[in-house]
Amino acid sequence: MTKICVSACLAGCRCRYDGKTNEIPEIRKMTEEGTAVPVCPEVWGGLPVPRIPSERIGDHVINREGIDVTEAYMKGSRLALETCLKEGCTAAVLKARSPACGHGKIYDGTFTKTLVNGNGTFAQMLEEHGIAVMTEEEFLNMD
Repeated sequence: MTKICVSACLAGCRCRYDGKTNEIPEIRKMTEEGTAVPVCPEVWGGLPVPRIPSERIGDHVINREGIDVTEAYMKGSRLALETCLKEGCTAAVLKARSPACGHGKIYDGTFTKTLVNGNGTFAQMLEEHGIAVMTEEEFLNMD
């Protein structure tokens, strides 16, 4: 059985920075059926829920208070990658614009909702390992 990796917040986990969820019923169902593997690089890296919002600037992730949280993002992203590889995931559906999971476009680090081309730490690692990545927006627009 082919499995995909998904951002845990899309599967209904309250792991967003604000303690909320971004649940998509189809993705939650896939995790319940065992065809999707939920991961949260931010929580797995040791960050709390709720937490101060963060944005990626180049190779660093900085929170809104100016604290560099790159180490936590990288640790969680590596753990999530290991899980995806171990589970045999061939693709991923990740939360758009997230500093960990964002794909294609992420916030620029000014906390003004300005988007720039780029990937979150985890999405970048997945691509470097040949795992196809799409956002939940792309997933929902598939025909």
